[in-house]
Amino acid sequence: MRTSPTDQAQQKLVDRFGRVATDLRVSLTDRCNLRCTYCMPPEGLDWMPGDEVLTDDEVVRLIGVATGRLGVQEVRFTGGEPLVRRGLVSIVARTREVAPDAELSITTNALGLARMAGSLAEAGLDRVNVSLDSIRPETFAEITRRDRLHDVVAGLEAAAEAGLGPIKINAVLLRGVNDDQAAELLGWSVERGYELRFIEQMPLDAQHGWSRDSMVTADDTLAALSAAFDLTPAQEPRGSAPAELFYVDGGPAKVGIIASVTRPFCGDCDRVRLTADGQVRDCLFARSESDLRTPLRAGASDDDLAARWVTAMAGKRAGHGIDDLGFLQPDRPMSAIGG
Repeated sequence: MRTSPTDQAQQKLVDRFGRVATDLRVSLTDRCNLRCTYCMPPEGLDWMPGDEVLTDDEVVRLIGVATGRLGVQEVRFTGGEPLVRRGLVSIVARTREVAPDAELSITTNALGLARMAGSLAEAGLDRVNVSLDSIRPETFAEITRRDRLHDVVAGLEAAAEAGLGPIKINAVLLRGVNDDQAAELLGWSVERGYELRFIEQMPLDAQHGWSRDSMVTADDTLAALSAAFDLTPAQEPRGSAPAELFYVDGGPAKVGIIASVTRPFCGDCDRVRLTADGQVRDCLFARSESDLRTPLRAGASDDDLAARWVTAMAGKRAGHGIDDLGFLQPDRPMSAIGG
């Protein structure tokens, strides 16, 4: 049972450390059409059964609860690969209706974006983040196990033409694979007006093969970029943004470094995640989840769903704990959590 807008009571998704979640990441599917080596095995994974995945109506309703009752201001659609979700354009359009003032974005590998960018923009999407680790076709194919770089480039161009900017690129450097290509990728991005972010590889692979010793660190990346560009720290306050920003050759172009492992920013985290099967995760590395799908399907009111969501966030830990000796990688891989 829904509650009318006039009965809505605004609450906050605040944890015991006073952090307030205003940025909602909504995973629409755990499926993906790439097989990135740092994410999943070549054969893929056992996908969620269809009846466990939230329907379009359920997704939009929960987003409406988050934005209408819980103070969420940004909604990012993720996956897996969200472009493979049937009904994506409709979900975006309906989200814009229930959350007219929210910033709506998507994180995608851009396969298929060339044909969908215009429709997504018309539906109300504001911008895109595209995952791209190399602009060399052979390296791209080695990492993703697919020869599809040309489709990603076409998707980026279509997104720019549709006005889905600023366009941000997320890149992960892998030791001995593409760690010699950081400057090349930055130069290519700056030339096209894309904002590049390098992200430290995190322990979220399905194979549980992540190793701190082999990880390319933020310091490694900065050293590689500084050998080719003049980088100066950006002056604007970072706030809760995960990226430390640097002007490239005096600006206005910028590059970001997201040091999730070596310089965590948990103290300023403002994110909450909703998985494709309706589970709330208060942290990317959480070992537990809170179920919203079951009460939703049992007839819970929006007020009840909001209260459950508030309770789910209240116990959020101070940090992800990767540096702790007892750290355990989440059972779910990144593709099933959503970025």
